[in-house]
Amino acid sequence: QVQFVESGGGLVRPGGSLRLSCSASGSIFNIHDMCWYRQAPGKQRELVASFTNGGISTYGNSVKGRFTISRDNNKNSVYLQLDSLGPKNATVYYCSIGVSVVTGTEPVTYYDKKYWGDGALVTVSS
Repeated sequence: QVQFVESGGGLVRPGGSLRLSCSASGSIFNIHDMCWYRQAPGKQRELVASFTNGGISTYGNSVKGRFTISRDNNKNSVYLQLDSLGPKNATVYYCSIGVSVVTGTEPVTYYDKKYWGDGALVTVSS
């Protein structure tokens, strides 16, 4: 099937930077939209950034100019560069990747599934 790995959270000082990574591997026919979300305790999950397989990236208003999403299609990976971090950015970040999972090879058959990472905790503290 598909293996999914999310990494990169940690502790950073105010104004510092972190890079989150997320990758999918296994029986993959195609990769679709790649997204990053975050969710603070007691709040709804919020879309931080997304990157379509057509090459279009979008950002939430609160992170524009400070966070950068990128993707490496050869590695089925998506990254989120977090710069100028402040206390308001401290929470759990989740990646999500849309995957066409191969179920047969002759002919090729697949189904679409949206995978979620386990979450990467970002802590901002001096």
